Formats: sequence, C-alpha cells, structure tokens
Amino acid sequence: QEQLVESGGGLVQAGGSLRLSCATSGRTFSGYSMGWFRQAPGKEREFVAARSWSGGNDYYADSALGRFTISRDGATNTVYLQMNSLKPEDTAVYYCAASSFQKTSILLRLAGSYDYWGQGTQVTVSS
Repeated sequence: QEQLVESGGGLVQAGGSLRLSCATSGRTFSGYSMGWFRQAPGKEREFVAARSWSGGNDYYADSALGRFTISRDGATNTVYLQMNSLKPEDTAVYYCAASSFQKTSILLRLAGSYDYWGQGTQVTVSS
C-alpha cells in the first residue's frame, strides 16, 4: 500500500527553522512529482512547494519563495521541506503529496492534481 508519512513538525518561535520530511513507501515514487501543501484552521488547503518528477524544476508559492526549499533524496525516497525565517502565519498542518504523470507548473499548484497524500504534520510558529 502506498504511503506518505510526514514528520518534523513542531513548535518554533518566529524567525526559527524547521525541516519537514516525507517518507514514501509501498511503491516507487521516483516518477512522481512531489508537493507540499498546508492548511490552517478555517482555511483552504494551499500550495507551498513542488518538485517536478524529473527533478529539474521547483515551484513555490509566493509566501514560501526565498524562505522554503524543497528537496528530494532519491536514495531513500524521502522529500524534504526546509523552512527558514518562519512566521506566525506559517502555522498550519503541512501535507506531503505525490502526483503521477508529467504535469505543468500550474497543475502542480492544485491539490486536485495529486494522487497520494500523507496524514500531515503540525507546524506552529509562535510570535
């Protein structure tokens, strides 16, 4: 059974850093584009970052650009989201997702383009 399992969330002060991990299992996700989304209480799930299946392109939400970095370790099939200069508005549950087939940068920003999802990890940034 395909699984995505996030970890690395927690409580951090504004200005701090966290690195989220997404461990994959159950199938080879090497041919999948991988993305990170987040959802704050009472809000829609929103795109944060994505890496294309080929690894050649990374995409970021404006809110994440310059502060967050997505990366992927092909040897361990793990995807990371390094988050620096965290702000209270970054507080949310963060989800890892996998998207099959090659998709455009526009589609990779849409939650509906993803086929597999993790259970989420809570990130709380205090002011």
